[in-house]
Amino acid sequence: MTMRIYTRSGDTGDTGLFGGGRVPKYHPRVEAYGAVDELNAMIGWTLVQVADATVRERMGLVQPDLFVLGAHLATDVPEGRTGPKLPPLPDSRIAVLERWIDEAEEPLPELKAFIMPGGSAGGAALHVARTVCRRAERRVVELGAETEVAPSIVIYLNRLSDLLFTWARLENHRTGAREQEWHAASE
Repeated sequence: MTMRIYTRSGDTGDTGLFGGGRVPKYHPRVEAYGAVDELNAMIGWTLVQVADATVRERMGLVQPDLFVLGAHLATDVPEGRTGPKLPPLPDSRIAVLERWIDEAEEPLPELKAFIMPGGSAGGAALHVARTVCRRAERRVVELGAETEVAPSIVIYLNRLSDLLFTWARLENHRTGAREQEWHAASE
């Protein structure tokens, strides 16, 4: 027998967590792992927009990391119970993200002003992914104000948003798309 995609268990507005327990679908934990899931889907969509093969390959490495982050965020083990076995958080990837940022910045012109999101299709998609990443980070920080969240999850998302911004600039640079600087309108 094949597994059905629908369970009907969430039809009343709540959802099950890893490790047991149920919470409303608007719970901060659901918001946090839902935002990370949205980010992962956005990265998947962005992958098909980006021209740079190295960036696409590296984005493909980020997606499984986001599944791991989501699994940890979706797990709330009630006191006295044993939780499910989860894959380890990708803490070592944070240094890799920083290295990728440094590598991507090398060919770029110095950033002297805020830039408008946009440029090429890939650059614009990376900018949208960056904003989705920032929202996920905010949701995780919000959850962390209520319950314990591994600090590396926030750090990972923070670095990833910086990386997505840098990749957007790199994509635009390599495709010849001009970065439009933002300057406050003078009266």
